[in-house]
Amino acid sequence: MAGSAADRQQILDWIETDRNELVRFLSRFVQARSPSPPGDTRKAARHVATFLKANRLPHRIVAPQKTMPNVVGSFAGAKPGRHLVLNGHLDVFPADESDSRWPHRPWSGAIADGKVWGRGSVDMKCGLTALVWTYRYLHRLRKTLKGRLSLTAVSDEETFGPWGADYLLERHPELRGDCCLSAEPSTPSAIRFGEKGVLWLEFAIVTDGADGGYVHRSESASKLAMALARDLEAVTRLRPKLPAKLAAVLKRNAAAIDAAQGKGAARIAGQVTLNIGFVHSGAAINILPGDARLGVDIRLPPGIGRAEILETVHRILARHPQASMREVKYNPPSWSDPEGEMLRLIQANVGALGGGVPKAILGVGGTDTRLWRYRKVPAYVYGPPPIGLGSHSEHVRIETFLHVVRTHALSAYDYLSRG
Repeated sequence: MAGSAADRQQILDWIETDRNELVRFLSRFVQARSPSPPGDTRKAARHVATFLKANRLPHRIVAPQKTMPNVVGSFAGAKPGRHLVLNGHLDVFPADESDSRWPHRPWSGAIADGKVWGRGSVDMKCGLTALVWTYRYLHRLRKTLKGRLSLTAVSDEETFGPWGADYLLERHPELRGDCCLSAEPSTPSAIRFGEKGVLWLEFAIVTDGADGGYVHRSESASKLAMALARDLEAVTRLRPKLPAKLAAVLKRNAAAIDAAQGKGAARIAGQVTLNIGFVHSGAAINILPGDARLGVDIRLPPGIGRAEILETVHRILARHPQASMREVKYNPPSWSDPEGEMLRLIQANVGALGGGVPKAILGVGGTDTRLWRYRKVPAYVYGPPPIGLGSHSEHVRIETFLHVVRTHALSAYDYLSRG
């Protein structure tokens, strides 16, 4: 541990005193609807900014797109040192309000059964609340800190951040810092030190089409699309060249990867995966389709890149002359040192709080932390379990939420106490 034992205890005492206020803040945060699409985060940003203003915490609004504001704050400690950035996102998945399976309405922020319910409670208003309050607590202790602490509460994470984190890091490089800490879902038993990359491709298949009874007059675009989808499975047989240190961590922590992300996650963490996200074809049951579209989501672990995937895809396309392809998106895989300083601080604090020692894992989904890693800044994720993530039962246990607050506040304090 770093810093003063008295300061560390003071942080824990503040959190215990504020527990009801913390829960109310999270509940109202969930009520501040911010589904993406459409990605309008003004209510959620206002909730954060109002809190920062009321507590006289330095902050500003950066809004290159007016419906997608980013709340940014920063302050310096008493002595020179390193710069830690706390990053979280304001936008959440959409919610079907007509779905009767919700135990509480999706935007209610209901506090019931020792939990906070609603869309975004897990991803990631629980985690962002922890970061906002960490920023508040450490500002009180700024005269004992070294370096600088910044908060980036961003929009547009669900669509890769062109108006959010990516915009900030390009236009405001002072926010890159020396380390990034996020509270995206991970589960308290795991710390995400990296994540797989994303390659999105869209295919169009065009034939003449015909009446459904005149199958001799044209090939079926829908059948060709199905054949192409089957052939694209070849990318999953490619073998990435995982760095030795990464391969050892994935093997050693396989059980933790499964526990955090579902059984089978450890098996695919180091593999290329393929998902056919959508298939669009046909106008009626008695018409032979003349066009079809496939949306393909390929996830890449470290050790393989876009060029290797596309080489295989182009070989497959050569066997399907009716098909054409366009690239929609590519984000390379990214990872930080699985034994890095911040990861070790989180492990030590979780252990001291009685939560065991969380394991280092590679995420199979994406977060904004990749944007820091692309810029050579180590970035780590520690947050609540993904209970009901994106579904009708999304919720976070209050005790888990408070554990995440404690862990982030103590770990950020330790990092900035070391100088």
